Formats: sequence, structure tokens, C-alpha cells
Amino acid sequence: MVVIQNIMNVVKENTNEQTISIRARVEQADYVEKVEKKLKDYRKNSNIKGFRPGMAPAALIHRMYYKYVLVDEVTHIAFDAVMDYIDKEKIKILGEPLPSEGQNTINWDTDKEFELAWEIGVAPEFEIKLGKKDKIPFYNIAPDDKIRKQYIDSYLMRFGHFAEADETNERGLIEATLTELNSDETPREGGLFVERATISVELVADPDERAKLVGVKVGDVLTIDVQKAFPNEADRASLLSTQKENLPNIQPVFQLTVNKTSNYQPAELNQELFDRVFGEGVVTTEEEFYQKIDEEIESGLKNEGENRFAVELRNILLNKIDMQLPKDFLIRWLTTINEGKFTREQVENEYPLFEGDLKWQLIRNKIASEQNFTVTNEEMESFAMEYAQQQFMAYGMSYLPKEYIERYAKDILKNQDEIRKMQEGIISRKVIAWFKENLPLDVKEITHEEFDKLEPVSGK
Repeated sequence: MVVIQNIMNVVKENTNEQTISIRARVEQADYVEKVEKKLKDYRKNSNIKGFRPGMAPAALIHRMYYKYVLVDEVTHIAFDAVMDYIDKEKIKILGEPLPSEGQNTINWDTDKEFELAWEIGVAPEFEIKLGKKDKIPFYNIAPDDKIRKQYIDSYLMRFGHFAEADETNERGLIEATLTELNSDETPREGGLFVERATISVELVADPDERAKLVGVKVGDVLTIDVQKAFPNEADRASLLSTQKENLPNIQPVFQLTVNKTSNYQPAELNQELFDRVFGEGVVTTEEEFYQKIDEEIESGLKNEGENRFAVELRNILLNKIDMQLPKDFLIRWLTTINEGKFTREQVENEYPLFEGDLKWQLIRNKIASEQNFTVTNEEMESFAMEYAQQQFMAYGMSYLPKEYIERYAKDILKNQDEIRKMQEGIISRKVIAWFKENLPLDVKEITHEEFDKLEPVSGK
């Protein structure tokens, strides 16, 4: 059943439960002054051959630009009226209004009054009902000796160094002279000669070429296929100290003469390591070092447990809540906004993932609205600091001075896109915390090794 509601020059039609059509009528009095003003601005700024700047005849400007200006102004007036109507009627929309496929034909050359229509996807009404049987697993993960060793070994390797060695191992570094060879492995006349090439054994792509470089000593001479060893052109050009454009003219096989060999040595568990990892003087004994490691592990394991809970929660809610979305409208909207990037077929293939994300977003927004969750400046600053610290940790800089992290966090807070993402992240945390407090949990005590063996879960 089509329900029509007419308020002033805006007409709403409920085409089905999930979409509506809104038509806005624009009369001549609504646009004539705006069109004339725009044409005067065009004339004032015109620079047309045969006329002084800004002095082209008004009739010429009218003939050249009237239709374009008319379409632009009428469309803006109608669209603003539709958005005002949506705002006043508090209609919760999905995506953005799309020009209606049922739009009546408009003759922009003769019509004086215009009616433009948009199709709107409407957010569904739904209830969140979970009973005592809907227990969500929550894992308290206990650290064990295995993960402690992994953390310590990670720091020892991260802060290690290369030291000269008699022969290379799998993590060795070779300084060598490279001489370009002919196909019969004789030196190529006028060929490339690189006196101090550096090769990390670990970074050689081809297993056979890598094996040649394990166990070599100073003075050893062997052949290496640089094209197999370094298929990436940028890496190969860097090794050979040349430009990528020159590579097609270079033979792949080189004679390699070893000048120096080094192997990577893990750091030692001493004060130098403590200072580099945690900051100067923060940790002074092995006992304090192990305590700091345990704090890091517990924090990381807590995050792992929280992350799995969030995914399990999302999956259970999406399965339990009856929520219908306007699939055809959303596919058309996604295809429109991604025109030139993805085809409709590609959008349809990816739609299930988008639908799951959208449903979760609607659930999250519903709880946030009902619980009046907001984001304060203090929360934004704290979140930005946390995000900045994680970024530095990803690059091996675990304990930078606070002023460096604060400076980076302030830069993040100047980016509007980052601000929006952080606001969504904070609201998501609050919603998940609310569910955790208000839903029955199946709390499980588990070791990290047992947790690693659990079947992976992923968002639907």
C-alpha cells in the first residue's frame, strides 16, 4: 500500500517498508532570483573573446549558461527541501538519497515548475532481546612461560646487532664485490662492477640462491643470479647501485667475492637493554625487567580476550536480531558512490560483508543513543595517546618520552577523518562494555596456549 503525505511542496510516499520516495516541487518564484543572480555573477567574471572582461552582453550569458544554472539551482533547492523534511520528520536514513528511478521526465527548456524525486533507504526498527541462554564466552587468559619467553626473545632480537663472524648463518650479512658475467660465466667486457654490495641472507627471495650464501667465508668466490635472488626491481637496482631503467641491459648472473661476513647477534640481558626497551633508569634489575614483561603480557592478553568477546558478541547479535535492510537500494547506492572503482557485480559480491557491518553499526548506535553515550575531549585525548603509542610500538619504539607521544597525538587530533574514526572507536568500546555488564557471560579461565588453539572467530 502506498501512503502519501504532503507537507507544503514536499510529498512523501511509502513505497515499501524499507524505502520511501520524497518529491519536492519547485515553483518559479523559488528559483528565479537565484538564477538571475548567478547569471549576473557569470557575466561579471566572464572573459569571452570579442568583449572586455565582465562586459559580455547579458543575452549572450543567458544563452550560454541559463540552462546549466537553472538545473543546478532547482536541484539544490529541491534537495535542500527534501533534507529539511527528513530532518524535521526525524527519518532515520541509510546511505544517502538517490535520484528516483521513477522520476517524471523534465523539459528544462520549457517547464517553469519542476518536481524532483529521491529514493530514501529507511533504517529498520528492531529490538535487542537476549535471554539467560544467550551466554557469551569471555576468556580470562593467563600468561605462561612460553609466552614470557616469546616476549623476551622478541626484545633480544629487536635490539640485537650484527657482529663479524667467521662464516654466515641464515641471518647473516655479506659485504661483497659483484662482477657481471656472460652466459658462459666469464667476466662481461664493460660489464657492471659493484665494489661494496651488501646482501642480507634472510632477504634473498629464491631458496636455492639463499642456500648458496649460508656458510660462506671471507675470500669465498661463487656465482649468484641476482634476478632470482631479488625479483623486486627496486631491490635489485639498489643492490647493483644502478637505476631500474638499466636492469634490462644487465646480465642476471654475477660473480660474488666475499669481503666481509657478519651474523645477527641477539642483545644481552643487561642494563643497556633495559634502558633501550623501557627508558633510561626505569628498570635496573632482571626482576624488574621480568615484572615489566609480565605487565605487558597481561595487557596484551586482556586485549586478546576483549577482542574475541567483541567478535563473538557481534556474531550472536547479528544472528539473533531480526533486521531487514533495503538490499536493492543499498546496492544501488554503493554502486553509485563507487562508480569507476567497482562494478555492480563486484558490489553485489561484497554486499554480505557490508550488510553485517551496517547492521552492527545500527545496533551500536541504538545502544549509544538509548544510554546517552557521548565522547568527551579528555577521552579523545586519551584515545589519541593510546593510538600514538601503538603506532610507535609497531616500529619497535616501545617507551618514547611522553612529550613525543603527546606531540604525535595532537597532530592526529587535527585530522578530521582521524577524529571521526576515534569517536566511533570510543563509542564502540562503551557499547561493548555495556553489553559486557548487562549480558550473561560464560567466563572461562584459560592459558594462552589453550586460547591459541581455539577455533578462530571472524566478523560476519
